[in-house]
Amino acid sequence: DSIGPNETKLKKAKLPRIKKENNVLLLKKSNFDRALKETKYLLVEFYVSLPQASQNLSEEFAEAARQLKKEAPRIQFGKIDVTDQHDLRKEFNIQEFPTVKFFVDGSREDPIDCKGVRQASAFITWVKRRTGPSTVLINSTDQAEAMINADNLAVIGFFKELRNNSMEVFCETAKDVPEMPFGMTSREDVCANYGIQKNTLVVFKKGKPVHNEVLEDDRQNKLDLTRLIKTFTLDLVTEYNLETSVKIFDVPVENHILLFIPTNSKTFNATYENYKSAAMEFRGKITFVLVNTNETRNGRVFEYFRIRDIDVPAVRILNLTSNAKYKMPADEVTLENLRHFCQSYLDGKAKIHLSSEEITEDWDKMPVKVLVGKNFNRIVFNKTMTVFVMFYAPWSHDCRKLLLIWDELGEKYQNRKDIIIAKIDVTANDILSVVLDRYPFFRLFPAGAD
Repeated sequence: DSIGPNETKLKKAKLPRIKKENNVLLLKKSNFDRALKETKYLLVEFYVSLPQASQNLSEEFAEAARQLKKEAPRIQFGKIDVTDQHDLRKEFNIQEFPTVKFFVDGSREDPIDCKGVRQASAFITWVKRRTGPSTVLINSTDQAEAMINADNLAVIGFFKELRNNSMEVFCETAKDVPEMPFGMTSREDVCANYGIQKNTLVVFKKGKPVHNEVLEDDRQNKLDLTRLIKTFTLDLVTEYNLETSVKIFDVPVENHILLFIPTNSKTFNATYENYKSAAMEFRGKITFVLVNTNETRNGRVFEYFRIRDIDVPAVRILNLTSNAKYKMPADEVTLENLRHFCQSYLDGKAKIHLSSEEITEDWDKMPVKVLVGKNFNRIVFNKTMTVFVMFYAPWSHDCRKLLLIWDELGEKYQNRKDIIIAKIDVTANDILSVVLDRYPFFRLFPAGAD
């Protein structure tokens, strides 16, 4: 209360400006709160300095900041290297790198996740739709045609009236799909031109309608619409490679089906057509991916799914949330078999496919016991034994070095009746009870009922 106006100004003047790099604020714990208070809209990239993915996104992020600098000064871009900023990392639950979050009106409670955005143009569209109208109001057929033909993809909502629940869901969906222009109209002549009679969302690709979705107030779900629309940024079937992998995982569909086949095989064309037909039926529910088994750079994918040369052509479904894998029961890749496999999976009737090596006769003869999928639960969840397990991948240099040390540890405890030192090859055995995010991975399973 004793500080006069002039003294307050003087105190404020002493605060150094937050440094910028390529139009992006350099943030950390000590200045983050201040940046929030001084900025109405703040888009923040949380990253670690080493991964290439962080470097690529940072360049696009900086370009978006440069382009919006004069046009929208209320919108600021900031970045935080959270390598040693553990408090911020924990507060905002940063588990993937890079992660982008949007803060509004200085609040650090519940920032909005900006997911799947990689290009500068998409960052600009995303933030504009969060700070202003998310769709363009279309008043004529000419205006609609101009939007449809201007880009590879466009989405238009046709409505009987512009004040209803389905229109609000449509506008909310537009905020999460910055890759495409969104327009909406309630003009009777425009709706009639496209033969639309109900509230309908239409996706146009290369100027032609490729999908119609009737919008019903009581059943429409924003997340389902977002998933459906984003699938059109991919082809019906997307071939997996280093370039497409990022796009595949950016589409928020947790169910992926993969066809493993050599693209130069005699049966490829017929098999691919069956696969493509199934992809059309399950679009928005399952993402269809093709993996060329002749491509040596796809070796890690084959290893992850335990696919061998004698197995192909092979079809697997992967749930990205649970990491559960499902194997198509039929060997022949026909449309009927694909349709039955996909539907049984979506209905929750498909059985999880767990790979396991066979238990060898001498698995427990050495100081370090050799576990496989078939004996894992029986050994590690033994109530009377404490079991220390190394999860390893044979191809990993770090794993190979540590296996020697693991053998030494096994020798130290080989005479203890209540302790088991064990190892398991995770490239040959599926273990659902343990979430693996790196190799090598260690976990202690203490004795006892818990």
